[in-house]
Amino acid sequence: TRFSFRPKNLLGEGLPPPPPPAPAAPTMLRAALSSKAGARLATSVAARTKFTLPELPYQYSELEPVISGQIMELHHSKHHNTYVTNLNAAMEKLAAAEAAGDVAGVIGAQGAIKFNGGGHINHSIFWQNLAPPSKGGGAPPTGALGAAIDAEFGGLEAMQTKLTAMTVAVQGSGWGWLGYNKASGKLALATCPNQDPLETTHGLVPLFGIDVWEHAYYLDYKNVRPDYVKAIWQIANWTDVAARYDAAKSA
Repeated sequence: TRFSFRPKNLLGEGLPPPPPPAPAAPTMLRAALSSKAGARLATSVAARTKFTLPELPYQYSELEPVISGQIMELHHSKHHNTYVTNLNAAMEKLAAAEAAGDVAGVIGAQGAIKFNGGGHINHSIFWQNLAPPSKGGGAPPTGALGAAIDAEFGGLEAMQTKLTAMTVAVQGSGWGWLGYNKASGKLALATCPNQDPLETTHGLVPLFGIDVWEHAYYLDYKNVRPDYVKAIWQIANWTDVAARYDAAKSA
C-alpha cells in the first residue's frame, strides 16, 4: 500500500492542495472574449472612429499654374480617398483579428495599415502645407521658424536647394521632408520611400512635405520631376509650417 505525505503547517493542519495550473494563453483569450467583458471589448474595438478624407482649404484650381486643378482633384478625391478607404478596411481586419485572438491576422494587417495610414498622414499634411499665392502661398517664413532655418541651413534659399536635390533624387516614389528633431531641438531634412511616415521612419516631426509620387505631378510635368519640385516652393504655406514648428517645440 502507498502512503501519501501531506505536509502540515505549524498548527498541525493539512496544507491546501496547490491551485490548478493557469490555462494556456489562447484558452484564456477565448474565455475572455466569450465573457460579457470580452464582448464589450470586441465591440469597442470594432466601433473605432473611421478615418475620413479632409476637406481642402482652397479650391482645386487655386494652386494653378504650379499644380493644375485636374491633378488636385484626382490626387485628393481619388488617390487620398483610396488611402482612407483602404486604411479603414485594414483597421476593421485588425479589430476582427484582435477580437478573435488571431495573432497571424494582427500581424498580417500591419502592412496595409502602414502603407495606407502613412498615405493618409502624409497627404493630410501636404494639403495644409500648400496655399495659393492669394492666401499667402510662397511668402517666406518669419519669426522663430525663419530664424531656425537661417541658423540651421544658412537661409531659406539654401534649405530649399538642399531639400529640392534630396527630393528629386528619391528613387521611385516617396517624399522629401523638412522636419523637427525633438532630441536636438533642431530642424532636419530627410526623405522617405513610398508612404512611410517621417516620424516613424526618422523620428522627426513632419513640418513640410513634398510628394514625389508621379500621380502628384505627371499630368503637368511629365517625367521632369525637378521642375515640379522647384515650382512647389511658390505655393509653400509657411504659416502652416510655422504653426507645426511651434507645436512641435512645445510638445
